[in-house]
Amino acid sequence: MTDDAVPDLRASDADRERVAEVLRDALAEGRLDMAEFEERLDATYRARTYGELAPITRDLPAPGVAPPSPEVPLGKGVRADGGWAGRIVGGQGSSTAAVAVMSGFQRRGRWTVPRRFTGFAFWGGGVIDLREADFAAGEVVINCVAIMGGMSVVVPPGVDVVVRGHGFMGGFDQGVTGAAGDPGAPRVVVTGFAFWGGVGVERKRTRQERRRERPARGEAGRELPGGAEGEGGEGRRHRGD
Repeated sequence: MTDDAVPDLRASDADRERVAEVLRDALAEGRLDMAEFEERLDATYRARTYGELAPITRDLPAPGVAPPSPEVPLGKGVRADGGWAGRIVGGQGSSTAAVAVMSGFQRRGRWTVPRRFTGFAFWGGGVIDLREADFAAGEVVINCVAIMGGMSVVVPPGVDVVVRGHGFMGGFDQGVTGAAGDPGAPRVVVTGFAFWGGVGVERKRTRQERRRERPARGEAGRELPGGAEGEGGEGRRHRGD
């Protein structure tokens, strides 16, 4: 559907679904609250023409198009240092919820985790990645509800993690609990429930961190007496002889 479409032209089911997808993204990003989302979604499925659909998303960004940044900064733009103190920034957080209904969502990269974030997946899935995130408080709660779906929470090494979720014919991964966090690191509490679904929680470094470690491991291997490379090369030459 385009803005210059004839207003009286009948809309198709595909047109209505495209508008509904824009609304779901807006809800997940915090542009709409649940009441506004439900009101607009109901209007979407009742719409019969392009003229009725167009106003529903007129104040929302199109899919895949980044809206212009506000002139007033919403948070600290640069971390004060590379430690945990520079990542606990206060404020309200980038968004408070993400929803996947027969679809998926992702929260990853540079974003601010609010004091409480809720992820909901019904016949869908979601990824909540905190490895490059800032935190609105020293303790944040990630509430995960997975119904016939799944969710993954990825935390960086050093963060204190507590898993308090429950599963009914489903499960919550408890594998990351028990490890002490770094001094000054935020605490992440994962709650919620899984019904015919699952919530996985894992510690994982970023790709950039793994890349930085590869040269160091290579140098360490070459410095070993009779390094594996040298022995392997000699062994191959003898076997070849």
